Amino acid sequence: MPQRRSRKRKVGAEIALLFLLFLGLCLCLLLLSRQPAGSHREEASPSSLPVLQTTVFSTSTSSSAAGKTASASQDLPSEAKSSDWNLVLVNRDNITEEMNPNLATIENITLDSRIADQATQFIAAARAINAQEHPISGYRSVAYQTTLYNQYVQQEMTTRGITEEEAKKVVETYSQPPGASEHQTGLAMDMSTVDSLNQSDATVVSAVKKIAPEYGFVLRFEKSYSASTGIEYEDWHWRYVGVENAKYMTEKQISLEEYVAQLKAAGK
Repeated sequence: MPQRRSRKRKVGAEIALLFLLFLGLCLCLLLLSRQPAGSHREEASPSSLPVLQTTVFSTSTSSSAAGKTASASQDLPSEAKSSDWNLVLVNRDNITEEMNPNLATIENITLDSRIADQATQFIAAARAINAQEHPISGYRSVAYQTTLYNQYVQQEMTTRGITEEEAKKVVETYSQPPGASEHQTGLAMDMSTVDSLNQSDATVVSAVKKIAPEYGFVLRFEKSYSASTGIEYEDWHWRYVGVENAKYMTEKQISLEEYVAQLKAAGK
């Protein structure tokens, strides 16, 4: 009897030990099964960052676009107005009657007396670049422009053997009809090293163009401006617009038509 009891106790202990081992094994499996779930949550968290970045980028882009629109008017010269005398726009879309500016003589041409000093200094600065620079034409009355325009038309008709209407279209790529020429403002002058259009050394023209804004002038008819001006490239036509305006137009690479449009859009 004592031996049987001893065996039962031993078997019972073994069963209890096995049961405890089984419970321990189950507990380990349970803990291991929970660990991947925790790891999955940690991986999910970084995955949300691109969504946040995309949202922020989208908002930032919208703000930037709005900022550019808002800053367009802030970028303009503070004192400039589309109605300023030195920004007067005369072209085929803005036919103007005789303006009769008060004139001053600068060498062999006349210009608006308000820009006499600036023009004189500009010519001198241009000559420092090339001694052959000289003024060719300045103020022209509407009456004189009429005569000049008609002469050009007749010349094109004779030379090309074309109709008057066809000749006018050709002429208007380099000369304007009466009332549409900037020369009647007294704010424009033709200046070059030679007396022929677009025959000056391109490097000289480029150098003069760089200094022009310092005296309030811009090269009026750039190649890239023809869509807004309606005029082909002219290497000798310089227009006075004022120093700040000239610097702005040159920096932004815009024509006078585009600049005046910007000012009007900004309510200036």
